[in-house]
Amino acid sequence: MSQVQPKQPAELIRSEQQACDVAQRLAQQFRKDATERDRERKLPHQELQQLFQSGLGAITVPRQYGGIAISTASLAAIIASLSEADAAIGQVPQNHYYALEVLRVNGSEAQKKRFYSEVLAGVHLGNALAEFNSSAAHHRSTHIHDGRLNGKKFYATGALFADRIPTAARDEMGKEQLVFVPRYQLGVTVIDDWSGFGQRTTGSGSVVFDDVVIDAEDVVSFQTAFERPTAVGPFAQIMHAAIDQGIARAAFCDMIDFLRLRARPWPDSGLKSACDDPLTLDRIGRIAARLSAGEALLEEAGVAVDNAQQHPDTDTVAHASVNVAKVRAWTTDVSLDASSLLFELSGSRASLREFNLDRHWRNARTHTLHDPVRWKYPIIGNFILNGVLPPRRGTI
Repeated sequence: MSQVQPKQPAELIRSEQQACDVAQRLAQQFRKDATERDRERKLPHQELQQLFQSGLGAITVPRQYGGIAISTASLAAIIASLSEADAAIGQVPQNHYYALEVLRVNGSEAQKKRFYSEVLAGVHLGNALAEFNSSAAHHRSTHIHDGRLNGKKFYATGALFADRIPTAARDEMGKEQLVFVPRYQLGVTVIDDWSGFGQRTTGSGSVVFDDVVIDAEDVVSFQTAFERPTAVGPFAQIMHAAIDQGIARAAFCDMIDFLRLRARPWPDSGLKSACDDPLTLDRIGRIAARLSAGEALLEEAGVAVDNAQQHPDTDTVAHASVNVAKVRAWTTDVSLDASSLLFELSGSRASLREFNLDRHWRNARTHTLHDPVRWKYPIIGNFILNGVLPPRRGTI
């Protein structure tokens, strides 16, 4: 049975309020150098160590195992705050919490005690789920045979920084499992080859498994989490919605600052200040309302996910999935629109490289490709109009 020691010892967070306060404090720190990290592609090793040392990595651990089982709405608020400060840092813990949710619904008692103990101590979980070499996004060739793991993954967000890498792999019966692979196990190679134009410092590159010996006690059933009603899918998705909400807020705040400090009025307005332009005021008011709506939708969806976690059945899980699909679609649109409106209202000067304001649009455009919004609205409509249940997957 493998045991992993964290890179840093973690503090113990004892309440939701403390968790929110810690997240706000860290967000203020991370915001200071976020532009430089994006521009120079400086990976946030130190910042992520601070995040997991703070105890935030353990806030979803159930109370009976020493955690606080934070509400989903509060978790979403924390991720949005971190993403507003630095969208890449905000995205990295998403897979960590996702793996813990799979553990909660499918892990054995012994696995829960061991992995939760590690996470409370500060262990950071990455991910190795997606692959390039398959005919469809949900098909995976990484496999377990004779106790050894072989395969290649991409979009492995956070694996570069992690202590364990939960990895999706087919067993000899064709069933998909989640293997909590130690990051420095012999045969594990993490490659920093992520070249996306946005979310540049998430470490979302490749992981190669070459005949990696795995411990049977590190294998948690994955596929069965979607063969019965569980909140695993909507739980994963609400965190993505929170990341987009944070990106939208960051773009909005930088737009407001730029308009106040640097923007000039359009000559036809006859005004002395860009801040008095009624057309500008109208657009700001509209996007502000949509941002507030995003906050409300996150809260509503969080309550639905909590209900599905506590009372999992066909009805509660479907309602959670639909409510999360609403906010996921909404924050996708708002993050793209807010990051584009920044330039429309601020003018040509905002495009100068010295300000690096394009990082908001690049981050929004890159992250919102994760699960296409064009598939969200039809699922919502089909459920409302025809009562057709949404699919059970990590993407809805």
